[in-house]
Amino acid sequence: MFKFTEAVSFEIPCDDQAEVDYYWDRLSEGGDPDSQNCGWLKDKFGLWWQVVPKGWEAMLNDPDSEKVARVTAAMFQMKKLDVAELQRAFDGK
Repeated sequence: MFKFTEAVSFEIPCDDQAEVDYYWDRLSEGGDPDSQNCGWLKDKFGLWWQVVPKGWEAMLNDPDSEKVARVTAAMFQMKKLDVAELQRAFDGK
C-alpha cells in the first residue's frame, strides 16, 4: 500500500533559465541533495518544490509522442531543469 507522507508541494513556473537558477539555488540551500530530480527538490524545512520553466507542461502534453518522449528522457537525466536542453530535446536537435 502506498503511503503519502508529504502533505504540501509547490510549483514555481519560471520565465527563463535565470529564474529557474535563482529559485533552485535558494530553495535547495540546506536541503537534501538526494531529493533533487526532474525539477523537484526538497528544501531545508522538508517542503517539496517543483521549479519549472513556463511552457514545460505544453511540451509534455504535445500531441507528437516522439517530442514528448525526447523531452521526458532529457528531463529524467536532470536534477535542475535546463531550459535550453529541454527545448533542444523537444525540437529533436
